[in-house]
Amino acid sequence: MNKSFNQMLTSVLATMRIAPSYLASFDSATAMLRAIAFYLRGQDFPGLGIAPPAVEPILDLINKLPRPGREAIYTYGSAAGAISPNQFSDVSAETIAQWMVSEYPQRQYPAIAIGSSNGALVHLYAALGIPWLPQTFLIPVKNPGIHPDEPEEVMRWGMEHAREFLDANPDLQLHHMHDPNQDRLTCLGMTYFRMKRLRLGETYERFLKNSLPLGGTIFLIECQRTWPTTQVSDRHIFQFGALGGATPEEFFQGSERVAEYLERYQSYRRQWNPPAPDGERPEAEWGFEPALRDDVERFAREQGFHVRRIVFQEPEDLSPLVAELYQWWYEQRQLLTNRLLVESFILMEPMWSLRTGSVPFWMVFNMEPSLNCLEQYLDTNQYDEIYMMLFSHGVDSVGLPSIARWRAVLNRAYQRGEFLGVEADKYPRHFASFMRYYTDLQRTIPARYPLPEPLAIQQLDKFIETSGDRFSVQWLSND
Repeated sequence: MNKSFNQMLTSVLATMRIAPSYLASFDSATAMLRAIAFYLRGQDFPGLGIAPPAVEPILDLINKLPRPGREAIYTYGSAAGAISPNQFSDVSAETIAQWMVSEYPQRQYPAIAIGSSNGALVHLYAALGIPWLPQTFLIPVKNPGIHPDEPEEVMRWGMEHAREFLDANPDLQLHHMHDPNQDRLTCLGMTYFRMKRLRLGETYERFLKNSLPLGGTIFLIECQRTWPTTQVSDRHIFQFGALGGATPEEFFQGSERVAEYLERYQSYRRQWNPPAPDGERPEAEWGFEPALRDDVERFAREQGFHVRRIVFQEPEDLSPLVAELYQWWYEQRQLLTNRLLVESFILMEPMWSLRTGSVPFWMVFNMEPSLNCLEQYLDTNQYDEIYMMLFSHGVDSVGLPSIARWRAVLNRAYQRGEFLGVEADKYPRHFASFMRYYTDLQRTIPARYPLPEPLAIQQLDKFIETSGDRFSVQWLSND
């Protein structure tokens, strides 16, 4: 099959809402886009949008396997979704964009968001009834079995395969990310190539023109989180480590926690020896590459659109803000505000948050910084009921809180605190949670409310005005 025909076929599949085979399904960008797209189509979000509830018994059977069996299935399943290096050059940014916009109902919206992935903002988009277009997406690529504790070798391997792809996609920047802490199981079979858009591109521009009225608003989502990285070549960056339990200093300089972790996984190393970083750059998964801002502002001027920038440092800076926005919105609708739904990474449910009258609080992952963020929020916000999802990544990684510490958070509820989709004795290898977060939510919370009319942008502005500077988020206008 020649390359041009392959691209044409993939474009046709995108219009049928079939994602390109080389796009990761379990990535933050893909899952969050699906979550909001399902909501805008009037659907809930079972199995991360890719698996029906009928698979739950199969996942429960897998959960009964001994630990090595569960870990092997997780590693194999991750690698099965990765493409071979010789397919990497077939990846097309415009084909991916065609699928992304095809997920949304083709109609006009008062606003459209573009930029960083953020689970808290999924609930803002649901409230406003608007779509979101990611700047960053993940292409998983099979690797030749490089040991996860050899980052220098991983970087050299990536250099061999990046140039042809970058030549074919001049609007993209490649962030080769390698995290042997949280992604240890997946790193055994695949490599994380995250792409950041530097320009809107033809498909995004066409969607914006067709879906925004004259004077419509583009929300530009700008997470300022950076990470120490190595510039490999033009538009090619290597990032060792990632946002989560271990600090950048631990990834590059080691620590007692890192040594214990490597010994626990029978590694021959007691600290990593990564390539020396030569600068701080946008974090591969969450950070915003500012080159896209210039192109969005140029496009908005040409088309008569407004640009409003939502600027924040840490992904979870939005979580308290969105939670309090939902509380405020529920009060406007004369609903109770006593139920908190804690979501984890890509485990989320925008429709059922609203159907159950739950206040959503999103955690970036299942690590200590996320636990600390949640605890700080609960220090000043009390709830009768607290329900919690926890993403299972399969690794006893540096910075992973014990299940007892998570239970202590649930014990803060005045009346009822429960996990959703978590078997404590299997965590963090409870892979049935990829379906159970959804089915447990419906089984556990009996409250049901009709879906509301979308929150008007004017109502959002009113909330922002009344909230003052209590949140670490900037709302900037280019008008």
